[in-house]
Amino acid sequence: MGEPQEFVPKWIAWEVTGRCNLACVHCRSRSGEPGPESAFTTAQAKALMCDIAAFCKPVLVLSGGEPLLRPDLFELARYGTQQGFRMALATNGTLVTDEICAEIKAAGISIVSLSLDGATARVHDDFRRQPGAFAGAMKAAEAFRRQGIEFIVNSSFTKRNQDDIEPAYRLAKSLGARAWYLFMVVPTGRGQDILGELISPEDYEKILQWHCAMEKEEAGMLVRPTCAPQYYRIAAQKAKAEGSALVRRSLTFSPGGGKGCVCGQSIAFIDRNGEVQPCSYFPVSAGNVKAKSFKEIWQDSELFRSLRDFKSYKGRCGACEYLKVCGGCRARAALISGDPLAEEPLCGYMPLRMRAAGASDA
Repeated sequence: MGEPQEFVPKWIAWEVTGRCNLACVHCRSRSGEPGPESAFTTAQAKALMCDIAAFCKPVLVLSGGEPLLRPDLFELARYGTQQGFRMALATNGTLVTDEICAEIKAAGISIVSLSLDGATARVHDDFRRQPGAFAGAMKAAEAFRRQGIEFIVNSSFTKRNQDDIEPAYRLAKSLGARAWYLFMVVPTGRGQDILGELISPEDYEKILQWHCAMEKEEAGMLVRPTCAPQYYRIAAQKAKAEGSALVRRSLTFSPGGGKGCVCGQSIAFIDRNGEVQPCSYFPVSAGNVKAKSFKEIWQDSELFRSLRDFKSYKGRCGACEYLKVCGGCRARAALISGDPLAEEPLCGYMPLRMRAAGASDA
């Protein structure tokens, strides 16, 4: 029996190198330079793309580390374009030049994501742990505009830079970004060193409330919270209260198509060694593409199947009336509780069923 239509990969991120010229505080892979390269030669990387293409044609994001440090990056991008993928590139921007932009366009890369974690050099460079990182990102955005390359701005936040959330949004808009994605940091890799800096559940809720109000007024740029599935619960609550459908463009633009956590449901991540994870931040592998086909891992792994079985979710998530639009961050649950099916640790919402049970027990 084939995979149900709703569980077809729409977006795959691939860590083509572990090398990076920065050492960001939240890095999921503890990337650095010198750092681990990829276990895939050029020929093996192309074989992997053929394997995936035989099953599906998702957006394929070339990620890292800093992917521009991989010498054959654009050869791989061209090959992926030929295989029918919509190719994307995720970069910190510091290595972008007009020559790199020409390579991006020639390789058929359709969109680039640029990391920007603050609206000033002081904030961004502190987060990226490298003086000049902000200036490099600004030059990259200018080059993308000049060369006609569409780009997205990704901004990650913890307590150290959460005051820059709205300024970062406004800066992304002023730079001409097609979209701005607000990432709520999931503490994996180097991010485990800053567990004490995770945004509090109370502030988390306020930030998502702000985002929902901002999005209703935003007319030109696509905006979407990422690794923040509770946003869709908040949006549904507001829509119900306002008596409106509250349809937003970001829902159709997102990999989840308007749903919260979709790890292992419509997205996946392949690390530099070939391990397939439900998302970039998920701490457990479902299998290795050097041992099994991507299709086999996607369709048959016990881990992926469990994430698609909402009835197996536990705690407040399992009882929540918004389970199917939110789902809670599965990676955050796995990292903090050790159980990917546990309740979302940064959500403070109490489901109606639990409130009713509490009232009846009183």
